[in-house]
Amino acid sequence: MMQTHSPEGDNKRRRVGEDDAIMSGSKHIVTPGSRITDDKGFIRGHGTFMEGGELCASLAGAVERVNKLIFVRPLKSRYVGEVGDVVVGRITDVGQKKWKVDCHGRTDAILMLSSVNLPGGVLRRRGAEDELMMRQFFVEGDVITCEVQSLYHDGTVSLHTRSLKYGKMQNGSYFEVPCALVRRCKNHFHMLPCGVGVVLGNNGYIWVGVSLDPLHPGAQQEQSQTMVTLEERKKIARVRNCILALASQKLAIFDTSVIYCYEDSEQFDIPDLLNQEVVPVITVRAKQACATMAT
Repeated sequence: MMQTHSPEGDNKRRRVGEDDAIMSGSKHIVTPGSRITDDKGFIRGHGTFMEGGELCASLAGAVERVNKLIFVRPLKSRYVGEVGDVVVGRITDVGQKKWKVDCHGRTDAILMLSSVNLPGGVLRRRGAEDELMMRQFFVEGDVITCEVQSLYHDGTVSLHTRSLKYGKMQNGSYFEVPCALVRRCKNHFHMLPCGVGVVLGNNGYIWVGVSLDPLHPGAQQEQSQTMVTLEERKKIARVRNCILALASQKLAIFDTSVIYCYEDSEQFDIPDLLNQEVVPVITVRAKQACATMAT
């Protein structure tokens, strides 16, 4: 005899499977309006809402559980800052005692005049003269590296550049990858064996340029008049395309994966590195490195 499946039975089995996934802590993908669970013992977190006694998802993403808290981590979103993050951004506005910085967040980040180093590292209160000289520090369009100092109540990020490793970046390439792919590491300033410097921002903005000063990687104001050679430009372009190739394969971006991809790309011309036939070839070792670190 042929067995028939009723819609009610299928829905019941699906709900049981979802509840089992929640109880075990395993992740599963949901879409807006999808039921997560009807258990009353959980706390409603970000990306969820209650409807008809059931906890439902308000956005598309992976359901995650931390003790009794259930929330949905979106598959793709803007950067949400955390204290201590290294970010790369571009100055968008010079205001009264502050700069606005594009950090790929929901709003522009804030860099206060009191949060930057004065010339010579002098420690004193900022006055009216310092405010008049703000454009001698940063102007609209400058690319800077900085660190997240704190978060305001509305989620706006507050930055600082008090360390000598932060500051204005010049003579390089500035581009964007999904921030979820940038692996959090102790160090986000890297000198690659090829002689190219890379700053991997937690916010998904990346800077690739001429070699960094190992002691003061952000102190590059003196390099503004330095001529970048053709060979250096080619290396910068190759590293940039390698990072974009890793991003196209949804692979974690950190110093090891970039080095492996760069070494495997040397047999190809720079413009060919983003071809669909070449990308899987140059990312094989990087994919293995990501899999090894994930286990």
